[in-house]
Amino acid sequence: MRHTISVLVENKFGVLARVAGMFSGRGFNIDTLNVAPTHDPALSRITAVLMGDESSLDMVIKQLRKLVNVVEVIDFEEGQSVNRELLIAKVKADRKTRAEIIQICGIFRAKIVNVGRSDVIIEITGDETKLAAFLGLIQDFGIIELARTGMLALKR
Repeated sequence: MRHTISVLVENKFGVLARVAGMFSGRGFNIDTLNVAPTHDPALSRITAVLMGDESSLDMVIKQLRKLVNVVEVIDFEEGQSVNRELLIAKVKADRKTRAEIIQICGIFRAKIVNVGRSDVIIEITGDETKLAAFLGLIQDFGIIELARTGMLALKR
């Protein structure tokens, strides 16, 4: 089963390694991992998307809550959070295909952030379904490079 976990931690050296080690030590594969400071520079939010069973997840959450630098742990259930991911893709684009790529970007509310002679760099945010649909359409043009942030989530 897929789980989205949000861990609010003190922004200190080694905290991320301990949290990620807790997941892997219990047999969870981390699908996506995102870490960044919050509005309070003393705190960071770790958002992880994991695959695993409920009983193991419950044990990991209890152990995470016991870690000294962990402030809060939330396991988001379906529909309980707002989820977004940022994707940046460099796509082949010549004079013939550029207009079609721009049209696809308009439909998905994606931004073209750089234009080169033979490529464009596109920025898009959204949930997993939106990004998968977008990638399905632009892959035919030729994806040169791709970078994704991983999932971010906040409680509704």
